[in-house]
Order: sequence, then structure tokens, then C-alpha cells
Amino acid sequence: SVNISILIVAVVIFLLVIHHNFLSLSDFLRRELSDPSPLGLQPIDFIPAAPQRLTEERDDKEISVVIAASDERLGGAIAAMNSIYQHTRSNVVFHIVTLNDTVDHLRMWLRSPPLKNMRYQILDFDPRVLEGKVQVDPQKADTFKPLTFARFYLPNLVPHAEKVIYVDDDVIVQDDIVELYNTPLKPGHAAAFSDDCDSTSSKVAVRGAGNQYNYIGFLDYKKETIRKLAMKANTCSFNPGVFVANLTEWKLQNITKQLEKWMALNVVEELYSKTLAGSITTPPLLIVFYKQHSSIDPMWNVRHLGSSAGKRYSPQFVKAAKLLHWNGHFKPWGRTASYAEVWEKWYVPDPTGKFNLIRRHSEAYEAK
Repeated sequence: SVNISILIVAVVIFLLVIHHNFLSLSDFLRRELSDPSPLGLQPIDFIPAAPQRLTEERDDKEISVVIAASDERLGGAIAAMNSIYQHTRSNVVFHIVTLNDTVDHLRMWLRSPPLKNMRYQILDFDPRVLEGKVQVDPQKADTFKPLTFARFYLPNLVPHAEKVIYVDDDVIVQDDIVELYNTPLKPGHAAAFSDDCDSTSSKVAVRGAGNQYNYIGFLDYKKETIRKLAMKANTCSFNPGVFVANLTEWKLQNITKQLEKWMALNVVEELYSKTLAGSITTPPLLIVFYKQHSSIDPMWNVRHLGSSAGKRYSPQFVKAAKLLHWNGHFKPWGRTASYAEVWEKWYVPDPTGKFNLIRRHSEAYEAK
């Protein structure tokens, strides 16, 4: 009778535990599905649970990494995520921002063996949030890339995180991303960027870009609205392709609303400089974060690898870089870019073959 009583108690406890876990899971799913986002940034894939073996091998610290993934550049995002994942022992969670017509392609690619254990969440970005905030030239409508503005909406993308890393899709990481995540931010600073006057980037001149390291290269100082800001024209600019954000501070300062304000003003007053053609994402960030941002280690954003097809840095320096950034026209998936062999190490072939066609078109374009 004693054994039966013990068995009954054990069964009751087991059922209570199951019931509790079921309620917790139901609450989580209900919260994820019912939490309305005014921006249409809705999760359409849940983060898969990491296998027990992987959990034991990696640290408990969770690091949120936001990356935009457009269909024509999807291979870049895949290579970037793979390089981050393979170099860290931390529990990195990728928040992949994309457009609805890319989701199926992305989901299939993420099932590839090297990527199958990655933790991720796919978010659908609604371009309608940019209406009235971006002036699109009808003759160049096909060059407008709405996902470049995803970084403006970080608290909406990752609402429960206190801190996130944002990276462009044309990067390769060669060290543990936790070091970048731990970049110290000064009190009152919502983000840390890599300054364009740092020792690595200032060695490289972008042909035809004018003074691309100063604010005057991005903002039209002939406009009264810009002059009234009293921002020195020779102030060193920063690169927004890689940065660390304190989302608590971001929300306190309403950074997203501030960025949207300067986007909308530009539509009416054309405040951006014409020197850097196509640069419509950087100017609002330069204004909002003027002398109000911390700095990341320049080795965590070694850039301009895509400014030409020529070699910019020594092989030893490229190997020592913690993050390589192919900002510029010559992307590594086009093969004519410098150091494309480094990128190739982390590229995972497209199971649909679609990206291979894009790469061939890119090569043909660059060969002209």
C-alpha cells in the first residue's frame, strides 16, 4: 500500500509539472502571436530550441544579432550569420529581417546542415512604414532598398532585448561576437559605432566620394535647417553598417521617432548631400547621434573592402581583423571583389540554386 501511495504521489507531481509547462508554453505562444506591432514587424518563424548537446557546449549568455536579408543578397546574410555562429560559444539569436516574398527561400536555406542548429527568428518588414519618410525617384524605384531602414526600428524588432548588435549582410566575422557585444557604452549613449576617422578606415579613399569622413559629405550645409543644428561640418562621421545598441536607452530617448523626423524633413527639404550618391540611411543617424555615441574597436569594422576590386590591406592585417566589411560596390559574392576567398569559406551553397544565378549576373555586371 505504501508503494501504491508513493506511485500515486509521483504521478500527480508529474501531471502538475506537465500542466505548468503547457500553460507556460501557451502563454508564450499567445504573447508572441497576439502582441500587435504598429509597424507590421511580425515574427513568422519561432526560434528553434537548441539541442541539449549544443546547449552544454555553449555559454548561457544570449546575444541578439539583427541582420537584414533581401532576396538578391541572401547569400551574403547567410555567410555573415555562419561566420558569427562558427566563431562563438555564446547563445547567439539571429533576428533576420526580410520581406514576405523571401521567407520561403530563407527558411529552406537555413535548413542546410552547417546552419541547422542556429537559433533564429524571421521577421517580415512592411515597407509601408516608410511612406512619407523616404523620397523614391520613380526612375530609380528598383534601386530603393527598404530593408536598409530596418536598423531604425530595433526596439520593434527585438522588443524584449536590452542590447543588440546590428550587422550589414556584407560582413564576415573572424572572432567571438561576444567581444563586440561587450563594447562599453557611455551613460546616455544609445549606440556605439566605428568612427570613419579611425586608423583603419582613414587609409582608404573612396573614389569620387568627396570628403566621405566628415559630416559635410552626407549633409547639405547650404540648407538652413542643417546650419541651425550647429553641427561642425568637419566632424568625423561614423559607419552604421555595424553597431551595438542599448535598447533601453534607445527607447528612453525615442531614437526611432527622432530618425523618422529627419527622414520626413528630408523628403520636404532635401537635407542630404548629393556628394555620396544613394546614401539615404546614414544622414539621419549622423544627425541623431551627433556627439552622442560611443565607439567600437576599429578592428570590429574593417571596411572599404568593396570600394574597388583591388587589395587594400595586407594578408596579415585581413587575417587579424575581427570583422571584415565589404561596403562599396564590389561585393564578395561577385568574385571580382578583394578577399572574396575569405568570404567563400563561410558561404553555404543555396539549395535552390537561385543565388548562383544572381552571382553570375553580378560578375557580368562588374566585368563591364
